[in-house]
Amino acid sequence: MMLAREFVRNQNARITDFSTNEADTPLIVQFGANNEVDLARAAKMIMPYTDGIGLNCGCPIKEQVREGIGAALMTDPERVASMVRAVKATCGPEFCVEVKIRIHSDLQETVRFARLVEDAGADYITVHGRRKTQRSSEPANWEAIKLIKESVKCPVVANGDAFTMDDVNKIVELTGVDGVMSARGILANPALFSGYNKTPWGAIELFWDYVTSYGLPFRLTQHHFSEMVELEFTRKQKRSLNESNNLPELLDWFDARFDLKRRGEPGFGERVEFPWKSTYHERELDNELNENASLNLASDLASVHLAS
Repeated sequence: MMLAREFVRNQNARITDFSTNEADTPLIVQFGANNEVDLARAAKMIMPYTDGIGLNCGCPIKEQVREGIGAALMTDPERVASMVRAVKATCGPEFCVEVKIRIHSDLQETVRFARLVEDAGADYITVHGRRKTQRSSEPANWEAIKLIKESVKCPVVANGDAFTMDDVNKIVELTGVDGVMSARGILANPALFSGYNKTPWGAIELFWDYVTSYGLPFRLTQHHFSEMVELEFTRKQKRSLNESNNLPELLDWFDARFDLKRRGEPGFGERVEFPWKSTYHERELDNELNENASLNLASDLASVHLAS
């Protein structure tokens, strides 16, 4: 989510927050906004580089909610409808506008919300099946999403708890939606929708290629890699990755541990299993096992001491 107000007013925000290229399509750019002027201006500015925009009405972060952005908009469907109409009036009826929402305790409020934004011209609606106050540890409400799908004519996309293709297929079966969105799942495994149950090594090499070709702020790059290796790394290995302080240092970290191919090399972006340099992997695992054993021994000794 990019803030429409900052995108319009600040060139540094535009340069930092957004980059693309002609091959990056279809592309929907998500904005956070609390008024039609900022959103319409942001949409107009970004229109030449994207296929459409999304309006985030689901972000529960307190700072955004205090500004009337994200989930704060769930109590003001008329304002959201006004923003959708403003973008359509500014960018034309063919320019795609998506609205991402959460659900209310009273689902009839959500139905009314969805119908209002559909009537305003929204091309599709993404529904996160949780209320604003619910944590991600609580299951998404598929019955609520099904109700929204049955209450509007435009396409509906379900969001929540999609970590594998089995999850995706189950969500579609339970709700009848037109599509499924993944957030945490796709961060941990960018190849989720290709049917992989964890990040294949080829995705790591491709992401390195994109980062070094097109640029990305270092800490964001580091965060993405940290998410992508969650199922492969031990806690200590992940901590070691996150101790890198800049992009060259992070690249050296990967090169020291893996056979990291570059574009143009045979097999680039094709492998599934992580190609550990075996001696490095075994040494790190041995060190972690020894460290855990030492911690367990210290804990046992402390318990004996307390018991005595």
